[in-house]
Amino acid sequence: MQTKRVTTLGKSPEIAVIGSGFSGLAASAVLAMHGSKVTVYEKNPEVGGRARTFAQDGFVFDMGPSWYWMPDVYDSFYQLFGNITADFYELKKLDPGFAVIFGAHEVMDIPAGFDDVCTLFESIEPGSAQKLRKFIAEGEFKYHVGMNDMVYKPGHSITEFFSFQLFKDAMKLQLFTSFSKHVRQYFKDPRLLALIEFPVLFLGAMPKDTPALYSLMNFSGLKQGTFYPMGGFGKVADSFRQIAENMGVNFKTSQNVEKLEIQKGTISHIHANGNSQQTDAVIGSADYHHIETALLEKNYRSYPESYWENRVFAPSCLLFYLGVDKKIEKLRHHNLFFDEDFEQHAVEIYKDKKWPANPLFYVCCPSKTDPSVAPEGCENLFVLMPIAIGLDDPEVIREQYYDALMDRLEKFAGEDIRSHLLYKKSYSTSNFVNDYNAYKGNAYGLANTLMQTAIFKPKLKSKKVSNLFYAGQLTVPGPGVPPSIISGRIAANELLKFLNR
Repeated sequence: MQTKRVTTLGKSPEIAVIGSGFSGLAASAVLAMHGSKVTVYEKNPEVGGRARTFAQDGFVFDMGPSWYWMPDVYDSFYQLFGNITADFYELKKLDPGFAVIFGAHEVMDIPAGFDDVCTLFESIEPGSAQKLRKFIAEGEFKYHVGMNDMVYKPGHSITEFFSFQLFKDAMKLQLFTSFSKHVRQYFKDPRLLALIEFPVLFLGAMPKDTPALYSLMNFSGLKQGTFYPMGGFGKVADSFRQIAENMGVNFKTSQNVEKLEIQKGTISHIHANGNSQQTDAVIGSADYHHIETALLEKNYRSYPESYWENRVFAPSCLLFYLGVDKKIEKLRHHNLFFDEDFEQHAVEIYKDKKWPANPLFYVCCPSKTDPSVAPEGCENLFVLMPIAIGLDDPEVIREQYYDALMDRLEKFAGEDIRSHLLYKKSYSTSNFVNDYNAYKGNAYGLANTLMQTAIFKPKLKSKKVSNLFYAGQLTVPGPGVPPSIISGRIAANELLKFLNR
């Protein structure tokens, strides 16, 4: 079943959406469903933003997202249009969900079943199974309150949270308790601490600077489970594009937006590739800082440059896409290499902002689950090392880290990999800048610190331009695919209110 477009407005407003990542795709589909005439402007040749894919030598590489958590967020979006997830792709629950590697002979496989996860914890730290159940129950409460009552709020004002029930619940969300301190009230073994804290490091901030609210991510990862969309994450982005096109959205790819023309505080035209198009409103789902500084004159910017300089950003990353001509027995689908010091790497990302001395890293091997992403008998590898934003990334540095990471990967695997490469491509900060206009090459947006949560994020509605709204990882709710989907929905709904005022 598919939802038909419905016109709730007197006429069909012309809406421009800048960027076709998940937030832009979600926003465009919702706006079109409600009767707007929507055009999406995408600077790259393909739709999908960071969730683009590319094919080479029989391999299909997901360029960005690889973790499918919070499946209910995807389900909820599809349901808006009368669809279910299975209409677009097969969703497979991974078992093990992922593996944490502490050394060549020390691997922690995270089972798909939560009872088995509790058994694993108990085997590592006696008494921790019961503590894990309590910890995850708290995370589940935060997840449901956050996802049902808080996360879909636009973050305009603190008054949005002025209901008695929400205020009462907010006390249990532990916004003012450090994630690091919270975790250490339950667990002591450094391996369990690393397992619990890894989502914060890879997507957030220093655990000590992150609110304990974000244990909701542990509920999703350890109890809901880790899933994989067969065919790769590109299938998910493609499903959003399909829905948008079904609603009548027009996609214009290879379109570089150069200027937003403003008359009396309102955008009148959008300029792309030398052409001008009239518009009634704009949703900027591309990089917030780029839209503000490159497309708007200074007097129309909501934030000065100093504002962005003082934000805490989630990591950028150094990526390698590798095609290997043999199977690698010891690898799982998701592999987290925590065989170096967690705290040191976190400090190098968030405090020192330098290339790390002994980094943690992550290897995704989707060909373990999905034969369609690699030729028969081959492996598709995605290697990711979190780094600080704004680092210079010349080829010599990329190669230095490639060899260092591969030394450790081959030591763990117990076999040679480098001499079996059929394909290799690197990607890092300068690529994020060139492809996505990402501020200082950021990969994930703003870190999840207390002063960058909810109302403290950059505002979804421009302070200076009446018909300009923002979506994506630099505004509410934050980094990651599910938050970006939600962001697009919020921005679309706020724009609809503006049009109907």
